[in-house]
Amino acid sequence: MRILGIECTATPVSCAIVEDGKLKGEFFLNLKTTHSQTLLPMVEQVLKLSGLNFSDIDVVAATAGPGSFTGVRIGISAVKGLCFTEKKPCVPVSVLESMAYNLIGQNCIVCAAMDARCNQVYNALFEIKDGVITRLCEDRALMIEDVLKDLAEIYEKSPEIPIFAVGDGAELFVRSTEGKGVPVKLPPEHLKLQRASSVCFAAEGRATAGDTVDPDKLLPVYLRLPQAERELKKKQEAAKQ
Repeated sequence: MRILGIECTATPVSCAIVEDGKLKGEFFLNLKTTHSQTLLPMVEQVLKLSGLNFSDIDVVAATAGPGSFTGVRIGISAVKGLCFTEKKPCVPVSVLESMAYNLIGQNCIVCAAMDARCNQVYNALFEIKDGVITRLCEDRALMIEDVLKDLAEIYEKSPEIPIFAVGDGAELFVRSTEGKGVPVKLPPEHLKLQRASSVCFAAEGRATAGDTVDPDKLLPVYLRLPQAERELKKKQEAAKQ
């Protein structure tokens, strides 16, 4: 099975092709570029250099969120546009879950953290043991202090298991938790950020089982309202007082 993965929920943007469990090719950029300008050319090139056409792809895996509202919309819209004509099946993937696959070779706790501003992170926790990933909580938007409380409970029970923070908010998270009793570490740079190859691996089991959606059913997952809507809600509430 050939899976095309697309990831652009934050500053990094990437696309990858995984075939029968093996990474065939991946393009990755971590620049402040416009995803609407870079994503589709990357997809075109990874297909071309892999000797494939889009018709050769069996399933498209896309991160549906959480993350940047603009980035999530661009990724979902691009996948819909690519898949609609040929009715390619899609697998929506949590970008937080996909990042656990960065560390699939280690026994550890993974704290996926994306910067949600205002000392908050989009977060989920996972345990990896002998190549099996177990989700410990649902995707959520929390203050860093609240995530640390959950990690403190995990560390108290199993202090021998290393805890790694991954994601574009990982460095912020580690800095914010220094000296607070829970040793959270950063993985090597090439394993720290969200990337499309991990999106493919996260989608692989579901794709093989036929757990897919039609492109028109692919929807973004934001976890919280966009900033403009939050500000409007505040104004409306203030007007009522």
